[in-house]
Amino acid sequence: MATLSPQLLIAAAQQNLRPGRKKGLSPAGSLHLAGEILAVASGLKPALLYDYNSVGVDKIKNYLQQIQGIGLTRHRLHLLNVADNVLILNLEKTALWLEMLLLTNKVPFIDVSASRPCPGCCEPEYMASIKSHIAEILAHVKTLSSIPSQPVTTSEIFSADWNLCTIFGVLLGYPASYTFTTEQGFDNCLSLTPLRVFTVQASCCRISKDLRVRIYSFSVPENLYLALKEGLDAWSGNLKDVFSAQNDFANLCISTEVVSLAAVAL
Repeated sequence: MATLSPQLLIAAAQQNLRPGRKKGLSPAGSLHLAGEILAVASGLKPALLYDYNSVGVDKIKNYLQQIQGIGLTRHRLHLLNVADNVLILNLEKTALWLEMLLLTNKVPFIDVSASRPCPGCCEPEYMASIKSHIAEILAHVKTLSSIPSQPVTTSEIFSADWNLCTIFGVLLGYPASYTFTTEQGFDNCLSLTPLRVFTVQASCCRISKDLRVRIYSFSVPENLYLALKEGLDAWSGNLKDVFSAQNDFANLCISTEVVSLAAVAL
């Protein structure tokens, strides 16, 4: 694959992703965002949540079209607006991932409701509700896939019944997602709970010789790690297989550490 111009990628981000008169993305942030988008286009993850700043869908669309013109990727990208949160999707990868979730029970949902003494696996009846929400999103994604292809497309979907923490965990391709009831607000039981944090990084010399891109970052409660280990290992193995089939990234590293935080925002 051809090497890209870091200067052009930085300029595209700084020109298009500026919220009003506020300062745009830093050069490092601009290159990392390009790397994250390339990871989506390469199929290493189904989606990314655009959380660099608060620009709208139109500005992100213009940015994506510009970096496609620069040569970052020719793969179709989709902007999904969920309650004013913008995700950048690989529609094909997203559809396959959601179908797998619905056909198997291998991706757990972890109940971290504030009323619980500690995190635990989600109850079956609540699992059924989550799967119905996933089915709604899958139907939406499949409809989009049938539309004549354009380089960048956009759509919007939302339900007041959704737990956005859970939905985003699903769409981002995490092997385990948090969920919680909201009867007691949006608090959770993760305060000072040991969490095993997984970080997936890789080099992207196409963008910059020194660029390391964080492809995934997620956690699971340490008290559930052994119960979840088989599924986590399977997820890691699948990621390694997908990684070996592409040539945009190199030097995959999957690391873990155990941390405890006074408060965990979901």
